Amino acid sequence: MTDTKFELPNEIRAMAEASFNQARQTFDKFMANAQSTASSLESRGESVRAGAKDVSAKAISFAEKNVAASLDYAQQLLHAKDLADVMRLHTDYVQNQMKSLAEQANEMGQVVSRAAMDATKQGN
Repeated sequence: MTDTKFELPNEIRAMAEASFNQARQTFDKFMANAQSTASSLESRGESVRAGAKDVSAKAISFAEKNVAASLDYAQQLLHAKDLADVMRLHTDYVQNQMKSLAEQANEMGQVVSRAAMDATKQGN
């Protein structure tokens, strides 16, 4: 029994790394914005602190989901049988992550809006 190992061509590896780096940068910006928003809200009072806590909890939840998706993708790549399998995995991963990031941005926007409205109510 021969044990053949599938190796990614350099072009495919570079494409996967570029996509991963883009996803990481998008996520890093998302986390920085969420943390900045949470920090600014935390300094405003009790109801605002509750909103900031919601923002922080949501950001942590999203981070966990995104890291899990990345780890699942990496594991699937390790089991790819050929180039077509790698391309399918990559396409599925990128599409799913873009959809997920859009949903997360929408959800985070709603959480931040609620927190801002609560802060405005408190100020009146």
